[in-house]
Amino acid sequence: MARAVERAFSEGSYLLAEAGTGTGKTLAYLVPALLSGRKVVVSTATKTLQDQVFFKDLPLLSEKLGLRFEAAYLKGRGNYLCLHRYDSFEKDPQFVSKEEAKQWPLLKKWVTQTETGDRAELDLPESFAAWSRLSTTSETCLGSRCSQYETCFVTRMRKRAEVADLLVVNHHLFFADLALRSSGKRTEGVLPFYDAVIFDEAHALEDAASSHFGCSVSNYRLEELSRDAVAALPAKDERHATLSALAQRVRSHADALFLQAPRALGLSSQESTVALRPETMGKLSGALEQVREGLAALASFAGSEREPELAAIHRRAEEMAEQLTFLEKSESADHVYWAEARGKGLFLRANPIDVAKELRDRLYGALDTVVFTSATLAADSRFDFFAKRMGMYDDEGQPVTRVRTLAVPSPFDFPRQSALYLPTHLPDPSAPGFIEAAAEEILQLCEVTGGRAFVLFTSLRNMVRAYELTATRLPYQALLQGERPKQQLLDAFRQAPSVLFAAHSFWEGVDVPGDALSLVIIDRLPFASPGDPLVAARIRQIQARGEEPFDQYQLPQAALALRQGFGRLIRTQADRGIVAMLDRRIVTKGYGRVFLSSLPPAKRMEDTTELSRWFNGPVRPVPPVRSIR
Repeated sequence: MARAVERAFSEGSYLLAEAGTGTGKTLAYLVPALLSGRKVVVSTATKTLQDQVFFKDLPLLSEKLGLRFEAAYLKGRGNYLCLHRYDSFEKDPQFVSKEEAKQWPLLKKWVTQTETGDRAELDLPESFAAWSRLSTTSETCLGSRCSQYETCFVTRMRKRAEVADLLVVNHHLFFADLALRSSGKRTEGVLPFYDAVIFDEAHALEDAASSHFGCSVSNYRLEELSRDAVAALPAKDERHATLSALAQRVRSHADALFLQAPRALGLSSQESTVALRPETMGKLSGALEQVREGLAALASFAGSEREPELAAIHRRAEEMAEQLTFLEKSESADHVYWAEARGKGLFLRANPIDVAKELRDRLYGALDTVVFTSATLAADSRFDFFAKRMGMYDDEGQPVTRVRTLAVPSPFDFPRQSALYLPTHLPDPSAPGFIEAAAEEILQLCEVTGGRAFVLFTSLRNMVRAYELTATRLPYQALLQGERPKQQLLDAFRQAPSVLFAAHSFWEGVDVPGDALSLVIIDRLPFASPGDPLVAARIRQIQARGEEPFDQYQLPQAALALRQGFGRLIRTQADRGIVAMLDRRIVTKGYGRVFLSSLPPAKRMEDTTELSRWFNGPVRPVPPVRSIR
């Protein structure tokens, strides 16, 4: 793999490299990147891998190989204290609870000591609401016009990045920065200019890119604008009353809009997303117009003043008004328009249906070397699906650049280390009684391994129902996603034999090596829900091209997702365990072959007695590692 990455740098090509856990892929791409003489960005999907690259792998290379380089670890603006906003907050600190207020003395002391302003240095609760008023975003940042610009922690981070050879970031920061630069409205991103990019955990790129190439207007965003407008001038300023009245007007109209929206858009208590259409948005036209008029008045007043704080309010109000118009019209055939209810927030969104063109226009034209790597890039042993989704072919199917592929063999002995249990006696997942039958199967399987299981679901409803049916009958600790923060659940899982019931966020990016995890149960094949507005729009787009969406999109996407779930089990050469797929369609349907051929070659079984005998029987020794000459 290292040779393939070096070749990509030397000849200026794109590389798709599939390499799983245990192959040493991070070292394989870091060495040629550091030796290339170019400024390289390494982007990961998870903080865990970002930390591993920066705090473990790079120091190892420096120590063992004597490589000399400068590297920078970058996070999004929201992770750093904004000194300008801190000064404003300190004059009138407000907290949502007494418990939160108790953190204030600790935070004030930290501000006088920190060199980075990184929130991670503080032991703040995840729910510390005041942080949103102490940090900034690309939208709320005043940029070079800020009075604190030179001492700003983000400015310092950017200066470190400018002299670094290698930048370690995450996908969301990368695409937020790319979207900001390519919008043409503002050019001051967090990242300096770079020569090449290596995307690790590249299977997560499409969703990350789509979320940042679109737009979103929410009640939270409008509330923040109103609050910032009120704080933009001191109370003693003679203009403050006018500005506050205009901000309050926006807030009142926004409250009215988002109060009407759920019913007008058809968002029920059971559905958190719904597609936006011109006819449904038409029901909100009056409320939308009032919000736009309020934003226009606020923008007009703020734009006539010189202060950078008011210039930022002017820009933000104009952008939100434009985006509300774009959302209301819902006219672009290249976008999907949808609403999402999350907690107390309601988000009106527009996202590109296909990020392929966006990536060609915004990224590929400027770079001759891009490396994509992950444990799961190939579906049915082919890279076509990923390459097409990521825009490496044009609309006529011709490659837009030189693309090479590489599949690195796994170092694991899957037939020895893993069993794939495929019961066919369970009902079809869509049949009545499936989840009840699945619950009984879960109990039997956990008895084989003594718990130590992840039970992964494709829907929250099935997750909760299975937990309710089994938790009190399991002689092990039963954990449920959502009851505690993710890291606390993983810590509890590792400390005692447990069964963790989880959904999407535990399918990937979770590493539990050793005996703590010996069983992964998957309730059904992970096809994306056709009720999801973005998925439905992609299906319609493929159909419009005269192609078959099941074969071209739904099946390969689900096959890659299943490989991610399987990948939670075997993390080292000493690991051993079972993956159980409770969806009989993997055996009974013709398309099951695609799933099975995409999975590692585990020993297949259909009987729990045989499974128990295999798991609890004598373990063959790990074969000796052969040296490579």
